Amino acid sequence: MTLASIDPSTGSRIAVYTEHGSAEIAARLAAAEQAFRHWRTTPLAARTAMLARAAGVLDARRDTYARLLSDEMGKPVADARAEVTKCAAGCRYYAENASRMLAPEPVATDAARSYVAFDPLGPVLAIMPWNFPFWQVFRFAAPTLAAGNVGLLKHASNVCGAALAIEDVFRAAGCPTGVFQTLLVGSHAVPALIADERIRAVTLTGSEPAGVQVAEAAGRALKKCVLELGGSDPFIVLADADVPHAARQAALARVVNSGQSCIAAKRFIVVESVAEDFTRALASAMESLVVGDPRQDTTQVGPLARADLRDELAQQVAASIAAGARLVCGGRALSGPGFFYAPTVLADVRPGMPAFDEEVFGPVAAVTTARDTSDAVDLANHSRFGLGASIWTRDIGNAEALAHHLDAGLVFVNDIVRSDPRLPFGGVKRSGFGRELSYFGLREFVNIRTIVVGAT
Repeated sequence: MTLASIDPSTGSRIAVYTEHGSAEIAARLAAAEQAFRHWRTTPLAARTAMLARAAGVLDARRDTYARLLSDEMGKPVADARAEVTKCAAGCRYYAENASRMLAPEPVATDAARSYVAFDPLGPVLAIMPWNFPFWQVFRFAAPTLAAGNVGLLKHASNVCGAALAIEDVFRAAGCPTGVFQTLLVGSHAVPALIADERIRAVTLTGSEPAGVQVAEAAGRALKKCVLELGGSDPFIVLADADVPHAARQAALARVVNSGQSCIAAKRFIVVESVAEDFTRALASAMESLVVGDPRQDTTQVGPLARADLRDELAQQVAASIAAGARLVCGGRALSGPGFFYAPTVLADVRPGMPAFDEEVFGPVAAVTTARDTSDAVDLANHSRFGLGASIWTRDIGNAEALAHHLDAGLVFVNDIVRSDPRLPFGGVKRSGFGRELSYFGLREFVNIRTIVVGAT
């Protein structure tokens, strides 16, 4: 079987990769098991030094990898360069901080000595998506390898080039054989991988249906899993907000990665006293965005990653309009080659419409009018997702109080939701469970071991 990479800006095939067969998969699992025996006993300083070298490789090859991301999934090249730079920063963060995060923690008990240690689990399977082909892998790999685990990457089938490039980054950084490996396999291979006794844990970033399947397989195998799934993040604009500024930021928040981000703002819930002004300003900002060739530095919105994703987006918009949403701008696939969709604003969006209820993965902003602040919070929570949220207001104290009432793993005030290696990342409800990044993410895949030493 083969896996293909398609240029989303033209629809043309870039490369074809032969899927790993059963013998190659078995060999890589055996190599991971063997590598773990040595990597877990490798001094932490040596493990983190490897991460520091990986950061240097990423910096040196930034432009090459950025072009690869633009070619394989249509990411605007300026965003692609920023993604590679962020991966380097993530590696350096764990290189500099893992020793503190993994240090044994003493606990006062009746024993002579008691402490908690953080020891590695073993090979961890990572099932990663196409939308941030480098960052979502490195935010798993850096803490996982620092902790002494080894990694096996099953990447999305349309970004095999990125998957192999990441494997090469670690190889160039001096990572021992078997410590980080890419598996070129389709989704059909995942259940057997999770069931394999050599895999000790699994992490997935992906869709809600994929999360259900992985959680079921991990549950049957009694293995730890972390799930970072979809989001329909609310962008709440209160009556006292700086509306022009909020609208400009709203457009940027919506088209992060051409709108293909789990933490991109998707539902714009605006108190009615400022809803008309906000919607008009948002539409103006969306219409001014530069849509085009992702390899051009001036491009702000590239194509969707696949033709079926553009078709699904068009169906969600059409169904929402049919249910009563008002089209303010956009609302159409762009003519010509590639999988482009015009930046779009829908107003009068309500619960029950796809634009409100579903994760809309593309440059489509759905504006919902709230009666007041309380109604805005209720509407924000009226979702099966709970990943990120933002609040826009001049009353910071009120916003921080409201943050505790939102069903979200991340809440930003007067700022766009984003990930940061220093802060835990993850959601609640159908957005998944567990955390990535910070020391919370580092400790997801360790044996939190209690050690008690009695008196002699």
